[in-house]
This record gives sequence, C-alpha cells and structure tokens, in this order.
Amino acid sequence: MNNYLSIIIHILISFQFIIDFKTRMVEHGEMIEDDVLVDIKLTDEEIVQWQYMQHRSIECLVRTKKSLKARYTYGIIFSLVNLVAWFLRDYGQRVCLHFNILEACGPKRHECFQTVGVLRVSLGCFIFFFVLFLTTCGTRKLFDIRSTWHSGWWTSKFAILMITLVFSFFVPSDFIHVYGELARVGAGIFLVLQLVSVIEFIAWWNAYWMPNDRKKQSSCCGLFMSTLFYIASLCGIIVMYALYAPKPSCTLNIFFITWTAILLLVMMAISLHSKVNKGLLSSGIMASYVVFLCWSALRSEPANEKCSPQKHENTHVDWITVLGFLIGVSAIVMATFSTGIDSETFQLKKQEDQMEDDIPYNYGFFHLVFSLGAMYFAMLFISWNLDSSTRKWSIDVGWASTWVKIVNEWFAATLYLWKLISPILRQPKIMNHEEPMHQEEPQDSD
Repeated sequence: MNNYLSIIIHILISFQFIIDFKTRMVEHGEMIEDDVLVDIKLTDEEIVQWQYMQHRSIECLVRTKKSLKARYTYGIIFSLVNLVAWFLRDYGQRVCLHFNILEACGPKRHECFQTVGVLRVSLGCFIFFFVLFLTTCGTRKLFDIRSTWHSGWWTSKFAILMITLVFSFFVPSDFIHVYGELARVGAGIFLVLQLVSVIEFIAWWNAYWMPNDRKKQSSCCGLFMSTLFYIASLCGIIVMYALYAPKPSCTLNIFFITWTAILLLVMMAISLHSKVNKGLLSSGIMASYVVFLCWSALRSEPANEKCSPQKHENTHVDWITVLGFLIGVSAIVMATFSTGIDSETFQLKKQEDQMEDDIPYNYGFFHLVFSLGAMYFAMLFISWNLDSSTRKWSIDVGWASTWVKIVNEWFAATLYLWKLISPILRQPKIMNHEEPMHQEEPQDSD
C-alpha cells in the first residue's frame, strides 16, 4: 500500500513538470504565431534570415523532444541496474557458484554478493551518473555539444556503464565498506531533496486549486479535496492503531502513531491561524503524506515482531511478496525520476523567461540526483545495514529502515511548519526597515 502511494505521489510531481513545460511551449508558440501574422515587406536578406530562424526553431523543437525522451532512457537504465543489484543479492551466489570470478570477491566469493554485491553495483551506477553530471553540468543551450552528449551517444554511454560496473568488482572490499558509509550520507541527501520536491509540489497543487478571478470553481474543488485528504489521513491513523498497535504493550508503535496524529493537528491549527491563513488544502495533502511516511515506517518493522501483522517465512516467497518488491523498485525509480526533473525547485535565482534554445531541464542536476539515487537504492536493498543480510525479495525492511522513515516524517513536518511560519517571522524585520522611510516623508514635505 505504501509503495502504491509513493508511485502516485511521484507521478503527480512528474505531471506538474509536464504541465509547466507545456504551458511555456504554448506561450512560445503563440509568440511565433503572432510574428507570422504580421504582414511586412522583407528584403532578400531578411527573408533568408527569417528562414534561418524558422529552421532554427524547428531544430530547437526536435532537440527538445529528443532531450525529453532521453530522460526515460536514463530511467530504464537505472531500473535495470536496480534489478542487477537485486539479482546479485538474492541469487548471484547460487548462479555463479562454479565460476572463479575475482580475487576481490574473497576466497569463498561472499564479497561480491548479498550486501557487498549490492554496494558494488551501486558504486558502478554512482560513478556512471556522476561522470554524466561532470560532463553536463553548466549546460544551458540545446546547441551545446554537452546537450548532444546528454541526449545521444548511447553506445558510448552503454560502454561506460559496463566499464564502471565491471570496475566496481575489482575494488577491494575495504573501500566498498567505506563507500557504504558514504552511501548512507548520499541517500540521506537524496531523501532531503525528495522531501523538498514533494513539499514544493504540495505548494504548487495548493496554488493551482486556490480560488481566483479566473477559476471561480476552484474554491469548491479545493474544499472537496482538502476534506478528502483529511478523511484519508484520519482513516490511516485508525487503521494503523488497529494493525500496528493492537495491544498496550506496543508502546513504540503507539508513540509513532500518536505523535503523527499530533503533528496533523498542529499543521492544521497553524495553517488556519489568522496570520498564516493558508487554508486546509496544503495542510491536508501534507497530513496524508506524513501518515503515509508513518505507515511506511511501521511496515518496515521486522515481520517477526509481536506488533507487526506481517508474518513471513524466510523460505517462502509468494506472489504478493514478489509484487510488493516490484512495486518497491518502481517507487525508487519514480522517486529518482521525479526529483531529477524538478530542478527549478532548487534554483536560487528563478529564470522568468524561457528562450527557445534553452534546455528543458537541468541536465547536471538530473544526473546528480540519479547518482544519489544509486546510493539510495543500495540502502533500501540492504535495509541501511552494512553488516547483515536481508531476506529474499524484501526491500527496505528492518529497524534501521523504520527509524530512517520516522526521522524523515518528523523532518517533513518540521520543514512544512517552518515554511508556514517563516514569512511571519521575517515580517517584523521588513516593518522595521520601512518605518524610518515613513518617518522621513513628513520632513521632506516641510
């Protein structure tokens, strides 16, 4: 259930990017049409220049479409690498039992499979996308050679990927352990970027449904959606109490769920405060997201715990387990993809005008997020624990995973509350700067 919600959230974030991009393209198209409708007598040189500009506009459109299609190719590559890491973790040692692979794998070849095998594949994937980050960082125009490199040269990039993956199996195990510690940090950074992207999407969604002069029906739709999100959040709290806190002895789960309910009330109260006045829609969406994070954390608890409704045997793998794993991998890919294309959220200086030869999204940021995503999927496959093996067909299960998600939930609520309160805290400073100006005005009039 939690993986379904994660996929839906990141599909909506990707949908937001598509809407914004199409809006810019429509506005640009209208500008071109307005230029064409102008009836002006042109000289031969001006006609040649106009034809050149038309050809350039068509070429920009072709390059833009090619760049947008390239995102999905990188997503497919990332998905395949995820599956390779899973295969090495669960079945690699059995399949390669009769092969003498590398000395780096150790005398019993345990150091290229299971946890260490996942880290090796993650290292190769990280190097691949980090090289792409270095070679595309700073790209601004579609006609830049780095833009062509980002959108093409797939044979060369496939060769580089194979080289980095093979190279990772020649790396000594001590260095792999160091990379595992760094991957924890990189995965944490990825979670923060993902969280900021989700909160910005919530703000965009709230602004989209806020009532204004052009959309009089938005008030009813926003009220309906906010009610729906709050009902879903309340139902989630009740279901979590029923499933994960059936007995008074489940004190930790009771604390997690109760604190989540308190966060919901605090977010609702602050958003409705007269000085904040942000309405119920954004807080309702955030409440659903916080409940989702709490649910995901409780589901990550080991199945043999007395307060967990999940009872799995290590030797038995049913179709529900397989389906849950595949959905989990899809959620990883969607999280990485949606965060990677959302570069505008992290720009310090917003670009107001989009030129026709500008790249549709930030290539360097896109590859940087995918390199951090390589660290992130490694942590999920090994449940954030470098020293123990995980059950087959499992993903992100264990107490380490539970606490990571709980901390992520608390940080999400804190960041959202800060976004609500910060404008009020900055307002007195602005008023103090404006007061001397108002005091000087009467002196000038005299």
